[in-house]
Amino acid sequence: MSPPPAPRPNDGSESTSNSDESTRVPGGLSLDSTQLDRYSRHIIMDELGPEGQAQLLNADVLIVGAGGLGSPVIQYLAAAGVGTIGIVDDDIVERSNLQRQVIHRDEDVGDSKVDSAARFITDLNPDITVVTHRTRIDKQSIREVIPGYDMIVDASDNFPTRYLLNDFCQLQKIPIAHGAIYKFEGQLTTLIPDGPCYRCLFPEAPEPGTIPDCAATGVLGALPGTVGCLQATEAMKVILNAGNPLTGKLIFYDALEATFEQISYQPDPTCPVCGDTPIQSIESVEYTGSCEVSEVSE
Repeated sequence: MSPPPAPRPNDGSESTSNSDESTRVPGGLSLDSTQLDRYSRHIIMDELGPEGQAQLLNADVLIVGAGGLGSPVIQYLAAAGVGTIGIVDDDIVERSNLQRQVIHRDEDVGDSKVDSAARFITDLNPDITVVTHRTRIDKQSIREVIPGYDMIVDASDNFPTRYLLNDFCQLQKIPIAHGAIYKFEGQLTTLIPDGPCYRCLFPEAPEPGTIPDCAATGVLGALPGTVGCLQATEAMKVILNAGNPLTGKLIFYDALEATFEQISYQPDPTCPVCGDTPIQSIESVEYTGSCEVSEVSE
């Protein structure tokens, strides 16, 4: 399912402002007076201006996971005016989520996370078109969900989803802002087409059960806020073609020590996804266990 196009303010529909003041930018998009006010701290920046804000309003971003990492990503991309935000999650809100998943409220417990997230976005910014996908990403659903989006934010909490997103988006030439958290630690990198991919960094997933999830180990409530905000920043940089995304760079964050460490990684010519002889589809990969690419020719 492809997301609907982002809303185009002042295209003849009823304005949310009583003023006729508007600013037209390249591409035919107009920012009305309410939007000029809402996004003014973007617009006054030389690096963005009204043209940059128009790029954000025209962007289609998919967030995979509406939990700890997805919550701050959803908050800040919606506030920034990313025009279409898709959300994928098949889970429901549980009370234990509320310690860190800050877009959900006590009254949302028992409701689907995507519906709760959609309500949050609509309340925060009426400019945003929200597309909900109440499903788990697998080989079948990824073909239905991903096409049509410009940018993916990987806020998932498991290795099979991370490898599947990496492999499919490399084949489809769609960039990913990836993040992960564990107890007091987080990591972040940005994967772009023709750059080093997740498999260049981590060729295979750890064996199931070797890394427990937060239900078993816990996680510092503020940690996903730090990492998720950085993911939102990376997504905006890619949309705006601004600065230097974390391509070929992995950031480690240690909340207890308040330290950031950055390492570099290079494209691996033997990588089965982005190397010299890449796979042509995801069918040769079994997204369980180590998520290893088989040697079956395609």
